[in-house]
Amino acid sequence: MEDANDTTEINFILLGLFNHTLTHVFLFSMVLTIFLTSLMGNTLMILLIHEDPQLHTPMYFLLSQLSLMDMMLVSTIIPKMATNYLMGTKSISPAGCGTQIFLFLTLGGGECFLLAAMAYDRYVAICHPLRYPILMNQKLCLHMTTGSWLLGGVDGLIQAGATLSFPYCHSREINHFFCEAPSLVRLACDDTTFFEFFMYVCCILMLLIPLSLILASYSLILAAVLHMRSTAAQKKAFATCSSHLAVVGLFYGTLIFNYMWPKSYRSVAHDKVVSAFYTIFTPVLNPLIYSVRNKEVKGALRKWLEKHFLGRL
Repeated sequence: MEDANDTTEINFILLGLFNHTLTHVFLFSMVLTIFLTSLMGNTLMILLIHEDPQLHTPMYFLLSQLSLMDMMLVSTIIPKMATNYLMGTKSISPAGCGTQIFLFLTLGGGECFLLAAMAYDRYVAICHPLRYPILMNQKLCLHMTTGSWLLGGVDGLIQAGATLSFPYCHSREINHFFCEAPSLVRLACDDTTFFEFFMYVCCILMLLIPLSLILASYSLILAAVLHMRSTAAQKKAFATCSSHLAVVGLFYGTLIFNYMWPKSYRSVAHDKVVSAFYTIFTPVLNPLIYSVRNKEVKGALRKWLEKHFLGRL
């Protein structure tokens, strides 16, 4: 006789981030607000960079790609989580789970390399300003951006395919609010030692190599800035780079904790909180950090508002 719960046994169960207490309803409302703010902020950033000719530079092109990745990242996670919470459902199909893993790793991995490309851009702009048009030309910028997307995509495809290839013959309850490879692998009823080692190697390649390039770039930038005679030039260089470093610190710090910190020092609750930070909060902070601390972006926003809104009054 066929079991009535056959469909739920095939699907995975996401236990989620919130329950239905008053506090959690408030927190859920905050997450939805942050999600919408992130979408609007990153969309506006892409729009400003596209419309303002002064922002048609390699640095802002890379920034527009970062905003695009952030928009896609929150859209991969939050709508499904919100739908499950509001409708009282918790299931996600294997295909949906695989899609989340693939997109999350593609976007997360792509962003790692994109931040390294942005660090190289700042290094060239500050340390070799006269050669900037040659060393950071449009062709190289496109190659670095394409490479970031492709490397992230390859990592996502391999890990999503390998994760779903394991047999899941016992509990299919994922103690998380989205399908993340480490959380899913814990449920496999097969030996996953080799795959976990493989994931760790991928983390080294996707996290530590770009981070090493970023740190090397900023070490050279710091040395160059300290040798500048003009205090105004030093302040401008520090202001430009501090925004990028803030984004790097937020993004890499949480990812390294979740993917490279030993399991014995972590709990599932900690994993959820850290995951929420880089999937929900970081994408909304990026446009804020770059717009609030950037005169050119604020100028572009002012012109856009005058053209589309104030000009009609």
